[in-house]
Amino acid sequence: MFTSHQKFMQRCLDLALKGMGKVAPNPMVGAVLVYQDEIIGEGYHERYGQAHAEVNCINSVAEKNRHLLSASTLYVSLEPCSHFGKTPPCTHLILANGIKKVVVGSVDPFEEVNGKGIALLREKGVEVIGPVLEKEANELNRRFFLFHQRKRPYIILKWAESANGWMGRKGDEIAISNSYSQKLVHRWRMEESAILVGTQTALTDNPKLNNRFFPGPSPVRMVIDRKLILPKQANLLSDGLPTIVFTESVSITDGEVKYVQLPESNNWIQHILDFAYQNRIQSILVEGGSSLLQSFLQAECWDEIRVIKSAKAIALSNADGLKAPSLYLTKPDTTELIGDDSIQYFKRKEL
Repeated sequence: MFTSHQKFMQRCLDLALKGMGKVAPNPMVGAVLVYQDEIIGEGYHERYGQAHAEVNCINSVAEKNRHLLSASTLYVSLEPCSHFGKTPPCTHLILANGIKKVVVGSVDPFEEVNGKGIALLREKGVEVIGPVLEKEANELNRRFFLFHQRKRPYIILKWAESANGWMGRKGDEIAISNSYSQKLVHRWRMEESAILVGTQTALTDNPKLNNRFFPGPSPVRMVIDRKLILPKQANLLSDGLPTIVFTESVSITDGEVKYVQLPESNNWIQHILDFAYQNRIQSILVEGGSSLLQSFLQAECWDEIRVIKSAKAIALSNADGLKAPSLYLTKPDTTELIGDDSIQYFKRKEL
């Protein structure tokens, strides 16, 4: 049974989720204003660089209710910012409107905030309550939290495999999952900052790596092409959209294609993580192929794994088939059924 604080904080979290895929590298945040147990205003951070949740919430209050602001409680799923970024500090707005009570979901881990917003409000006489539904609030912004706490992007490994463990045929693109799962994958792409594939996948599938089957912004495209063997007419290099190519050659930019030099050492995964962190790329969806995915698994470099398992077997041999990565985990945290596909979700336990 939810308490009153939990009920309104849950509404904040529901609102915040509407910003998925549109606000990174900022966190998703929702806010509601409550007067005598009734919501008189609500809002969420809708797009990076635009107004924060608190601003949209306060601006949504009808003119007839503006006089109630100073007697209302502001609920916000993440600590209000206290620094000047793309927009002015939300703490200033709260104080300017005379709001005397604020309930927060969790503390912002970003070093420019990280308790400073709460401290400033309390210093100015505002009652600050929380964290409320902290676990849920942290889970919502798990990419943002990990990025700032561990100085690297959130890594999701994803692949589809047949009932008998094949994920493709050598040199030939074949469909493993059903059309419903494919649309879900495009939603996953919309939710992440970047998407990464290896050379063989780029050669065989000639992918676009966008989310054309689901609305919203597409992720930054990344491909590993150490020897620069991808043809110039490949979609990733020729369609005029931004692509990052990790290669052994020198770092140059050619139109919308940015070539980033990888070291020759075995530490290339860390180099990609460092590049992503330096460029504020908060999460990476690693889509394959099998060798690339296995490298991330062996390096223990992942935060989530999503495996789409088809109910159908494929007649392939070791000579012509591509085996799915060898996953040492046997029991998924959750399983979802979509038609005749089952999707297994694994999460690192220390998160």
